[in-house]
Amino acid sequence: MPLPYDRRSGLPADILPVTQTHMSNPVIVVHYHELWLKGGNRRFFLGKLFTALRQSLQGISIERIEQPGDRFLVRLGDAALLDEALRRVERVFGVAYYAVARPAEREMEALCRAAWDEIGPLAFATFAVRAKRSDKTFAHSAMEIESAVGRYLLQKLHGQGRDVRVHLKHPEVTCRIEVTPGPLLVYAQKIPGAGGLPPNTAGRMTCLLSGGFDSAVAAYHMIKRGSHLNFVHFYGTGARPGESSLHVASGLVRTLVPYQFRAKLYRVPFDGIQREIVRYAPEKLRVLLYRRMMLKITELIARRSRSLALVTGDSLGQVASQTLRNLAAIDAVATMPVFRPLIGTDKTEILATARKIGTYDISSEPFHDCCPVFLPRSPELYGSAKQLAEAENGLDVPGLIDQGIRGITVQRFAYTDGQVHAAEPTGLREGQSSTAVA
Repeated sequence: MPLPYDRRSGLPADILPVTQTHMSNPVIVVHYHELWLKGGNRRFFLGKLFTALRQSLQGISIERIEQPGDRFLVRLGDAALLDEALRRVERVFGVAYYAVARPAEREMEALCRAAWDEIGPLAFATFAVRAKRSDKTFAHSAMEIESAVGRYLLQKLHGQGRDVRVHLKHPEVTCRIEVTPGPLLVYAQKIPGAGGLPPNTAGRMTCLLSGGFDSAVAAYHMIKRGSHLNFVHFYGTGARPGESSLHVASGLVRTLVPYQFRAKLYRVPFDGIQREIVRYAPEKLRVLLYRRMMLKITELIARRSRSLALVTGDSLGQVASQTLRNLAAIDAVATMPVFRPLIGTDKTEILATARKIGTYDISSEPFHDCCPVFLPRSPELYGSAKQLAEAENGLDVPGLIDQGIRGITVQRFAYTDGQVHAAEPTGLREGQSSTAVA
């Protein structure tokens, strides 16, 4: 449901400024950067960022989320929940940086005391004071605030015998003051945010999720650019108990869904299809034919979920199937764009990101990966679309696609109240075929 907007301010009605809050509770100041480049579409992106903040903070006592000027203010209703609130804000895409601010009464003496409480415990040799005045009814200008607070802090620091001076261009510590319609806000420590664009601003895509490191990291990068992803995982049913890759795929989606709040995982049994390819296709082309079949099935699923593109975790030249010629031959069967956000990255970079986002340990778990099954002794490095199409002439491709579609189960995930909830997997509607899915 679209947010109601105030006609005068152009802001969602839910985030119009208020003038009162509990002075004892901290305020999280949230800044954005890239959204300033959006011109006439800025309101749309800011509304999505507000929605993401509100959804991420569900279940936490929040008095209000406001937007005075070029930042959001999250006013907590319970200071004891600050750490949990920060943990959730940390992964909201669209946030450039955030900070925990001290509220101060709207007069200069209280502001100076709050500034001292903020920077007094810190170790530094140079500092500066920066003020932003979004509320022009406050009696003092930004320059007057900076001058008065700076003198007060310098006197206090020298009074303690500290060798500290003001450095306006490159200070080690910056005491920042926000003059809002509510209390004055003071903070000195900025925390880097997740960056990127707010969730659900770039359209839907469908990601082939293998269970390994690469595809989960690729998904993260596309979600960071505002895409909403659903996932397709191909698995083998012949693994011993506890070795199936389904638990790994589910774990990866659980880790990624807090970034976009909802997701579907389509689980496709693939070993029957593989056996047919092994039986009737040239050995050296097996993996490429596996990949083409996966792409065909995924595209049908993607169209069913109104996706506009596909996402894979390919990195150029990382394995035999990821040479440029082979990728082009595989993509020849797709009519949708295929995005590969990791195409120019190496394994070290991919693993570093996997550790950062929490998918590394999940992908490190032992599981039965269907792709290496019946792996050829000498895989083709320079396949062509014509060569693969000729190999597929010996296969009942429509029948294999229909076999994969009929075996699909779907697991739905939702992130609410700070927890990921996963529904039990369900099948597609009885009798549903590849034609119906398309």
